[in-house]
Amino acid sequence: MSEAQAVPDTPGIARELTAFQQNILTILAEEPRYGLAIKRELETYYDSEVNHGRLYPNLDELVEMGLVEKSELDKRTNQYSLTEDGYQAVLDQLDWTFDKIVTDGDRAGDLEELIARAR
Repeated sequence: MSEAQAVPDTPGIARELTAFQQNILTILAEEPRYGLAIKRELETYYDSEVNHGRLYPNLDELVEMGLVEKSELDKRTNQYSLTEDGYQAVLDQLDWTFDKIVTDGDRAGDLEELIARAR
């Protein structure tokens, strides 16, 4: 991220999201997915079933907020992808979280290790 795109001190729109919605954005940060693929990722994370009645209303709300874009993959399947605003919401939440976690050099090192592993 360039210096001109500094992340704000607060999580912005991310503060309005539920943890479930934030997890959806995080999944979509990896790559666009169709609904059932998002459902499977969430079920792996939560280690329990995610009901359609929970997933799709949350996806629709994220679309309405402009954080996720919905497109037709085929006549029966929609694909969801993260918008730039959605990506910024993920960054804003991470920035806020990092600000709270990093209280000394050791903790900063822990986060640096996590980032290095993700590369």
